[in-house]
Order: sequence, then structure tokens, then C-alpha cells
Amino acid sequence: MGTRSGDIDAGIVGWLAGHEGADAATVVEWLNKRSGLLGVSGTTSDMRTLLAQRESDPAADLAVELFCYRVRKYIGAYMAALGDAGGAQAIIFGGGIGEHAAYVRERILAGMEWCGVEVDSRRNAANDARISTDASRCAVYVVGVEEAPLIARQTVECLR
Repeated sequence: MGTRSGDIDAGIVGWLAGHEGADAATVVEWLNKRSGLLGVSGTTSDMRTLLAQRESDPAADLAVELFCYRVRKYIGAYMAALGDAGGAQAIIFGGGIGEHAAYVRERILAGMEWCGVEVDSRRNAANDARISTDASRCAVYVVGVEEAPLIARQTVECLR
């Protein structure tokens, strides 16, 4: 996540409060607003900036690699959970990072051949709609996400 901690042991709130001399509300603010990509990199939560700094800034590189590892871990967990149900038929990347960061998609999917994912590097670099090979047992797509119109329509519906 950009500024949030993601999965952590609930005991961290008490430990950080005691170790840092902060109250629980402050620790919760740190975990929600100063963690994630921002906390690891120490500079930004913006993936574009981190990718640009990756080669010259070890903290930016660590933030990007940790992000990719965590996403890969979740995909792997979901693929394992779906195993008895015939597995997943596709993985979909959307949103800012998923739509615009070929390097991040590549790193996330590295080593996912065990679950039938074969990435076509050329398609991925070109940001094609389908970035998996034709032979891939699990297709991988990049799909545009239009959140603003959806939010506007739902807001209008709520106001009616």
C-alpha cells in the first residue's frame, strides 16, 4: 500500500507505543499514514517516483521489491486456495500501478509458472491488454479502471 502498513501482528501497536513513547492513536496514524511504500522508502508513496529512483536509491528499490513480493504472495495464496476449485482462469491488473507499471507486473509475476502463468515480455512492455503467452494456462490481463465515473454515479444514486 502507498501509506498503510498492510498485514501486521496486532501486538505491534502496543510494542511501538511502549518503545517509541507514543500513544496508541499516534501509532495507528503511523500505520495508516506513514507506512507502506512511504515508510519503507522514507520519501514517497508514489510508485512512479520509486521506479525512477530504484537504481540510485536502495530504499526505493527495497520498497518496490517488497511491494512486488507482497502482491505475488497474495496471488499465490489465492491460487492455492482456488486449487481444488479448478484454479484461477485469469489474473487482472488494474488501477494506476497495474495499468502503467510493466516492471512491477513483471516482478510480481516472476516465478509464478507453478500456477500456469507465462508472461510474454514483449506484450507486457507494450502494455497490451493480454500480457500472458497464448499457451499460458492462466491468462494475465491489463484492464483500464475508470473509478471516477463509477464513484460519481453511485454518489448521485445515494443522493436520490
